[in-house]
Amino acid sequence: MMFHSRPLSPPPKRVVIIGAGFAGLAAAKVLGNSTFDVTVIDRHNYHLFQPLLYQVATAGLSPADIASPIRSILRDYKNIRVVLANVSSIRTKDRLVIAEDQEIPYDILVVATGAQHAYFGHADWAAHAPGLKRVDDATYLRRRILVAFEKAETESNDNKRKALLTFVVVGGGPTGVEMAGAIAELARKALAADFRHIDPRSARVVLVQAAQRLLPTFPVDLSQRALGALERLGVEVELSQTVTACDSTGVKLGSKVIEAATVIWAAGVVASPAGGWLGVETDSVGRVKVDQNLCVPAHPDIFVIGDTSVCASANGKPLPGVAPVAKQQGIYIARLLKAREAGRSSQEFRYRDFGMMATIGRKSAVAQIGWIHLHGMPAWLLWSAAHIFYLIGFRNRLAVVLNWMWNYVTFQRGTRLITGLSGSRMEDMGMPAKAASDAAAPGRQFDWAAKVMHQ
Repeated sequence: MMFHSRPLSPPPKRVVIIGAGFAGLAAAKVLGNSTFDVTVIDRHNYHLFQPLLYQVATAGLSPADIASPIRSILRDYKNIRVVLANVSSIRTKDRLVIAEDQEIPYDILVVATGAQHAYFGHADWAAHAPGLKRVDDATYLRRRILVAFEKAETESNDNKRKALLTFVVVGGGPTGVEMAGAIAELARKALAADFRHIDPRSARVVLVQAAQRLLPTFPVDLSQRALGALERLGVEVELSQTVTACDSTGVKLGSKVIEAATVIWAAGVVASPAGGWLGVETDSVGRVKVDQNLCVPAHPDIFVIGDTSVCASANGKPLPGVAPVAKQQGIYIARLLKAREAGRSSQEFRYRDFGMMATIGRKSAVAQIGWIHLHGMPAWLLWSAAHIFYLIGFRNRLAVVLNWMWNYVTFQRGTRLITGLSGSRMEDMGMPAKAASDAAAPGRQFDWAAKVMHQ
């Protein structure tokens, strides 16, 4: 009797995606329940909707409103596993990703590790001018902003009180504009009646921009609209000014000194160290240069997408580092891999530009959609709808809508909590180093916060 064995089918190709931001998560979801064996690696267990981080920093939203667990998002895709780990290197010859104590093999690698703050050669400024990229950044800035008002309430020295009530935002792009407007509204509306010895409405908010106008990637008329909206909120806008020094007392703009207890950095980003891991060519800010298929030259099995890569648009200019670009690139890569697996050809990546938007505060925003330019309430409604649409999960969308409705009707912010004071963060807020170390011990984290608020 003869037996005829069936030929063994090849094992599924192993796709490893580093990073579960907009780009990585979009790729993973399209590859879900496909013939690929997919591994998603991220150093956090949640996907973060970064465009609304500034609202967490200014007490408008809770971190849980704009973040969702990665495992929960991908749980219905049986071919995807999630690894919580910090990637330190990639061995391209061996096709291995080194994530802490793990060696994760791949057949196809998708790198979507995002970007981090850039201080243009002044790394020491980071301690005095934190940026806004993570949940920890947002909750720290919220703590720092609210503590500044609390300390100003009990400060008897006029100069120190003025410094505590001065907030400097460096960078006039969308993040800087939105942050400056949100701080101004927080001081002039939400906190206006909460204090007895200070008037929060006297707080000084300064927005510093090195370029000649705000929102330089927007049309000129919308930049002017944004400037006018900020000035109506009481924000001082310093155009064509660069920061020449930054420390715990404030910033210097050339010879001009601005004493401020809180400085926020929104002036630029640099790509993650992925280019160094891969040993490939990068641009001046560390972004990996890729071809029109988002593939790394000389490495046909490696794709780099999102803020980690630089890819030219149809007009030859680099694509902007925004969420729509990252999402479209993630979807494109997943469809490309599926097409190749099925033996079909695929087109080069083409970004569909749906426009740009930035909000300046309550009822005010600017938006460009093709040739249409909007500002004021119509732009704000469009901005709100777009951000709610892109949020992950019904719960998050509902929570954000309810919070925004509450804020709009009452002028109040529901998450004005000062939590998590510890160690070096206490030092940043004026606590002596030895006392900060002692207070960071378990069970004593809130002692100093109570002292600040009731001294």
